[in-house]
Amino acid sequence: MRQATIARGTKETTISVSINLDGTGKYDIKTGVGFFDHMLEQLSRHSLVDMTIRADGDIHIDDHHTTEDVGIALGQAFKEALGDMSGITRYADTHLAMDEALTRVALDVSGRPFLVWQVDFPRDKVGTFDTELFEEFFRAFAMNAGFTLHIANLYGTNCHHIAETCFKAVARTVRTAIEPDPRQSGRVPTTKGQLGG
Repeated sequence: MRQATIARGTKETTISVSINLDGTGKYDIKTGVGFFDHMLEQLSRHSLVDMTIRADGDIHIDDHHTTEDVGIALGQAFKEALGDMSGITRYADTHLAMDEALTRVALDVSGRPFLVWQVDFPRDKVGTFDTELFEEFFRAFAMNAGFTLHIANLYGTNCHHIAETCFKAVARTVRTAIEPDPRQSGRVPTTKGQLGG
């Protein structure tokens, strides 16, 4: 079973994450940050990865530490659940539209973390959530999962739509990339013999 549970505690946050890569997109998410919860729910539902996430963070200061630390823990959970990554599809990409917004995501489950973020928001906030924190989340997630992740918003004017296309496009891309490839059964999809490092 491709499952993992991560617990992470600092002076700023206490995070717990449990995932099942072979789930149905069930989620139970409470971070104390409403819009962030909404985006994480999209990530779970559209990737079909079951997620239970709890975060208790210093949101009386701002949402930064909670957002970043959830990304760290979620990335660590993905890395653990994927193991040596044998049998996966590995590569995937998605174009995802939501009303006026269109976002492109490309992913290599490579074990070599990298983030390319080409997303500009017309405003600094969605509700009370700082839009700059979306990049912080995806960077923490990619670096800790060992994903090479490229996210580019091609166009859009509504900040909610832009953010949601990013999360949904990442979700759909992750879903495809981590799917077992029956022609790769038991093999790590690389000529090096192992992924990462």
